[in-house]
Amino acid sequence: MMPLIFAATSDIAGKVRGKAFPADDIEKRLTRGVGWTPTNVQINCFDGIAESPFGALGDLLLIPDARTEVKADFGETIEHFMLGDIVTLEGEPWDFCTRSLLKSALERLERVAGVRLLAAFEHEFQIKGETELVGEGYGRNGFEARRALCETLMGQISAAGLKPDSIMKEYGQNQYEVVIGPEEGVKAADAAVIVRELTRSTARHLGEAATYTPIRDPASVGNGVHIHMSFLDKDGQPVTYDAEGPCGMSSLTSAFAAGVLKYLDSILALTAPSVISYLRLTPHRWSAAYNNLGFRDREASLRVCPVTAKDPDSVARQFNIEYRAADAAASPHLALAAVVHAGVQGIEEGLTAPAPTEEDLSLLSPKALEERGFVRLPETLRSALEHLDGNATVSGWFPDKFVPLYKAHKTSEIGHVADLDVQAQCTAYEQTY
Repeated sequence: MMPLIFAATSDIAGKVRGKAFPADDIEKRLTRGVGWTPTNVQINCFDGIAESPFGALGDLLLIPDARTEVKADFGETIEHFMLGDIVTLEGEPWDFCTRSLLKSALERLERVAGVRLLAAFEHEFQIKGETELVGEGYGRNGFEARRALCETLMGQISAAGLKPDSIMKEYGQNQYEVVIGPEEGVKAADAAVIVRELTRSTARHLGEAATYTPIRDPASVGNGVHIHMSFLDKDGQPVTYDAEGPCGMSSLTSAFAAGVLKYLDSILALTAPSVISYLRLTPHRWSAAYNNLGFRDREASLRVCPVTAKDPDSVARQFNIEYRAADAAASPHLALAAVVHAGVQGIEEGLTAPAPTEEDLSLLSPKALEERGFVRLPETLRSALEHLDGNATVSGWFPDKFVPLYKAHKTSEIGHVADLDVQAQCTAYEQTY
């Protein structure tokens, strides 16, 4: 057999696509990459092709980044892949490369605020199929039933150079949660892609199948992605926390949080980008339904997280905020880019975070919500796309043609499942994610 390396991109469908090349060609490919086609960006998550401005024209390069290399050893098989950047033939970042879009957002954060982002993605996934286990939400027996999968997965995460934190049997049927430590900048999103791919690979090599679909059963719980964020100054010192600030937030963190909340309804199509994402984003699902800040509140879209440290330095390093209106139908790079841009916009506008909510917002009237500055987030993907397309500020964060192209892409996805009932829609997404 000839060993191959898969050069990959996490595209706007939230899928990991790419092309393999002989491992012996690695030095050449790190500079010259592999060929890529512009219209590939319009392949939706069901492999339909949305209306494309490129047609059959154009050529691009997908250049793997050696810093993202993963060699997952499963005994008889070694899965070898690298994430990379899509560039033009002249070597310029392509406008629709999600990794390049995140790099641009992070550069804006550093330029405007003088800080770097530290982030970690917390994932929920499910094993396909039925289970005879009952009453095992967070249970030891539920964990032991798949100890081999959990231990193998955490070992593969460590072997990939990431920091395994914890793994548990979650509340839902066959549902598990995997958590890793934070990474700086673009590596945080790279790590999220790697964790998802290693989860699927581990399950496959153990004779099972894992899904990161936003929700399998509309009557049950969904699978969320929670993005934890904090900030470091140019010397690597934490600047997220201020003991005298509201809920412990520094003025920087407060402004960033306020920006995320202000623009949340317009970035939701990028962070919760599937038709069925909106079955999960409803009140009382411990997800996100309003543009509210919570202090240790898992119903809030943005949450100030608790810390367990006691000494001031450790508290400052552990303190973080958590974006909860996301799922794994989104490319981690694109989701994080959207959140970072929204936060930086809040810094530029000099905003201040609102007081955290402490009540059930679903019980308030629309008028009461409006008076307090809250909005019910879009309840369908189509509505979320209209909010994105209609917000000139948000569109301005991205290259000129990005939002129209993204809207066309997602409209084709909506059309693919339009004639299916809700359960059939969930099944379709389970098969692709």
